[in-house]
Amino acid sequence: MMTETLNSNNHLSQKGENKMDDMGWKAKLKLPPKDNRIKTSDVTDTRGNEFEEFCLKRELLMGIFEKGWEKPSPIQEAAIPIALVGKDILARAKNGTGKTGAYSIPVLEQIDPTKDYIQALIIVPTRELALQTSQICIELAKHMHIRVMVTTGGTNLKDDIMRIYQKVQVIIATPGRILDLMDKEVANMANCRMLVLDEADKLLSQDFKGMLDHVIMKLPKERQILLFSATFPLSVKNFMEKHLREPYEINLMEELTLKGVTQYYAFVQERQKVHCLNTLFSKLQINQSIIFCNSTQRVELLAKKITELGYCCYYIHAKMQQAHRNRVFHDFRSGLCRNLVCSDLFTRGIDVQAVNVVINFDFPKMAETYLHRIGRSGRFGHLGIAINLITYEDRFDLHRIEKELGTEIKPIPKVIDPALYVPRPEDQNSTQEEQNISK
Repeated sequence: MMTETLNSNNHLSQKGENKMDDMGWKAKLKLPPKDNRIKTSDVTDTRGNEFEEFCLKRELLMGIFEKGWEKPSPIQEAAIPIALVGKDILARAKNGTGKTGAYSIPVLEQIDPTKDYIQALIIVPTRELALQTSQICIELAKHMHIRVMVTTGGTNLKDDIMRIYQKVQVIIATPGRILDLMDKEVANMANCRMLVLDEADKLLSQDFKGMLDHVIMKLPKERQILLFSATFPLSVKNFMEKHLREPYEINLMEELTLKGVTQYYAFVQERQKVHCLNTLFSKLQINQSIIFCNSTQRVELLAKKITELGYCCYYIHAKMQQAHRNRVFHDFRSGLCRNLVCSDLFTRGIDVQAVNVVINFDFPKMAETYLHRIGRSGRFGHLGIAINLITYEDRFDLHRIEKELGTEIKPIPKVIDPALYVPRPEDQNSTQEEQNISK
């Protein structure tokens, strides 16, 4: 009896110590300022799970909370537990709803930091998205002693070779560069049992002509593939049937456009577009804006015009030197400039939380392009607006895209209600990105 009491006391004492320990590590976290902005059901419509419920390593939980991620979004809730048991996944979710976290968390959880070889490969279609994804992985893994590397075209191949020889465990890459490293037998994939394909619809398009089949040939037979795609064309379906084994399918795409993005159009003549843009700049409460053109030449011309009107403006497109692209991307994300003019290079997965206005200076021809463009605003369930400048030639594309996406693009009113896209006064200082943005 005495022994039982002692054991019981010891158990209670241990439990108390564990609880204190739990409280202790959380109290020491360096948390970013709380984000109090309104969020839409795209990210709040969850089952109420907490990150702790996924039985993740404490070091990973520390990185998650210090990143400012408080609770899992719907796509994270659906994907993380399934990925952790090793199943293949085909996930469809809107841009800006936490997809990167949905795959990077289970990938990092399954890495063994004591093993000096490549254990996971994340492939994305653009250099900017690769840099952004690697930064997120590095921040999440900062307490885990995991070595993460990014490798993309447009950078020095010798530097990448030297870094791979320093033993990395996670690689984020664009398809051409990682294939180059594999073919040169520099990137040894013999133990790489996790493959993530983000923006898979783009990776499986004609732009990359069968590169992923080549990549998969270099991986071990026992592997896990996590495939994320906002749209589900035939190329993705064929790839899934060929390479995924009884994949768990997640579809959070009842509607295609983000709930927090209100869409408008303005009918204009081509020669009126710059004047119309100037009017929008003077009337809208822009935190940061992204303005899309249909060609690299028009990107540069428009950026010059905007600068002449007296507004701070950067531009970015695929024909620029990679170092220059990286600098522009970094400075815009840091809030050094309010407006960015770009080509469709910037439509895939790029996450700048402070962007609340997207303007299609040139209206796109494809519904998929339109979907990805307007998804740069209203990130992670926040509010934003998309404004489309429509010429007489664009009118049929406007109605077709509206129909294909099952969405409503309204005529622009004389005054746009700030509540649709401007954070409330009490939320203004809720994110670091929204501070110190110069005109």
